[in-house]
Amino acid sequence: MAFLNVLPDPLRNIKDSGEGAGGSYGPGFASVKVNSHQPTMVSRTNGGRVVTRSQATHYWSFDITYNPMTRDEFEPINSFLMSRQGRLSAFYIALPQYENPRSSSFATWAGNNNTVDLASNVDPGATFLKVTGMDNAATTSPKPGDLFNVVDSTNSNHSKAYMVTRVETTADQVTSGATLQTYERYIHFNPPLVYYTTSDATLDFLAPLVRVIQKSDVQSYSLGTDNLFQFSLSVEEALP
Repeated sequence: MAFLNVLPDPLRNIKDSGEGAGGSYGPGFASVKVNSHQPTMVSRTNGGRVVTRSQATHYWSFDITYNPMTRDEFEPINSFLMSRQGRLSAFYIALPQYENPRSSSFATWAGNNNTVDLASNVDPGATFLKVTGMDNAATTSPKPGDLFNVVDSTNSNHSKAYMVTRVETTADQVTSGATLQTYERYIHFNPPLVYYTTSDATLDFLAPLVRVIQKSDVQSYSLGTDNLFQFSLSVEEALP
C-alpha cells in the first residue's frame, strides 16, 4: 500500500495510517470555482492593430468551499493537508464535474478497459491529437468540456490536465489531411501540449486528476458555537 496523494473526497477515503484504501471518506465540496490562467502579452498600436503572444504556460487554479463539518468530517482533509506542509509538497485533486466524461456511451467504453491511443508521436505545443483505437461508432467519443490526463510511460512527469475543445470524427472532419477512419478522432484541446509525447501514450478521461499546491502557507479554519468547522481551500496547478 502507499500513502494517499489525492485530496480525500466522497469517492476517496483515507485510513489513520494515511493509506488510500479503507478508513474515512472526505466531504464533498459545497462549491468550486475553476480558474483557467492563460498569461498573454497584448500590444496595441496607435492605429488600433492588436498583437498578442503567449507569455507563460497555462495553469489551472481552484477555490473550494466546504459546507460546515463535524470534526470527524473535517479531520480527513485537515490532516491530509497538514501532511503536505503548506505549499512544500504537491498533491492531486479530482473535480466532481469531471469524474465522468459527458458521453455516457464513451464513459462505458472507456470503463471497459478500452484505451484512447495516440496515432503518432506529438511535439510540445500541439493543440490537437490524432487518436486511434476508438469504437467504430462515431458517437463513442469524448466531448468538448471533458478533462483528460496523458499517461506516458516514458514521462512520469506529464501530469498536466487538458480540456477538450473540439472532436472531429470521420463524419465531421474539418482538419485537412488523410480522411479519418471510423476508429480515429482528432481531439482538440487547451492548453497546448506541454511535453513531447510518444505514440505509446494514452489519454485518460476517467476521473482525471490535477496536480496542485496550496496558494498560501497559512492553513486556517473557523469553529462556531454550533461546534461545526468552517473551511475553504485555494489551490493552483503545479507541474513537477
